[in-house]
Amino acid sequence: MLDRRPRRRIQDRPRIQRSLSIVPNLFTIGNIFCGYYSVISTLRGNWDYAAVLIAIGYILDGLDGRIARLTRTTSDFGLQLDSLADVITFGIAPAVLAFSWGFGPSEGIEGSAARHVHQLGSLASFAFVVCGALRLARFNLQAKKPSETSSKRYFVGLPIPAAAGMIVAVVHFFKTPTLMVGSALLWSFLILFMAFLMISTVRYYSFKEFDVKKARPSLALFGTAMLISLIYLYSEIMLLAMASIYVSSGLVYELVHTVRRFLPSSASRSEPAHGNIKS
Repeated sequence: MLDRRPRRRIQDRPRIQRSLSIVPNLFTIGNIFCGYYSVISTLRGNWDYAAVLIAIGYILDGLDGRIARLTRTTSDFGLQLDSLADVITFGIAPAVLAFSWGFGPSEGIEGSAARHVHQLGSLASFAFVVCGALRLARFNLQAKKPSETSSKRYFVGLPIPAAAGMIVAVVHFFKTPTLMVGSALLWSFLILFMAFLMISTVRYYSFKEFDVKKARPSLALFGTAMLISLIYLYSEIMLLAMASIYVSSGLVYELVHTVRRFLPSSASRSEPAHGNIKS
């Protein structure tokens, strides 16, 4: 009897592994549901509710990958399903929301300026979807060839969930859009800027190498609890601030990295005067 039990456990291990592989896919399907129902809510004019659904999809998108890694059930099927879910929830849903919220109310305004801004809004929303799909395709290629890419600490280009998060944060903060042509024009520029950042080479911190044990679990739990409390009490301000800080972080990193390129050259020019050149 003692010899048979371990063998049965070893034989049941693939079956258990297949059963566990369903769990992260369920979170991915939940992500797709959030994106689908966000579009339905946008068409009904419930813009804030549509934005909240995309935010919930963001949480589910973060959980499915972590659960797959914890249960060791990562697969190519899950990767492709996750990419399709991201196109729906963070590509199509925020694009429809951005167009309906920012340009739908101004559709009835007469004038050539309003008409051109409305057309620019439709173009910007479509560019957001296309650039998001291109960003996901590049990410999938980089995941298959990790040796040819940079460190896992950074994403190359703004991740599509972060770009969608910026759209969602603005909609959730202002709730009701203004009917001014100027504000609609600024909104279209913001959408185009998010689309450009997704296909750019600007690097963003991925938090994949963040170790909770090194950061002291008690402090990490306390910080997480405080952050959740602040988001619950002041969701409009906190979400907009978090989205703006993360989008700006990549630009600041690129600016600092560009400045550092010129620092060694300027330092080498001053070294001959002190005679500190090393062969």
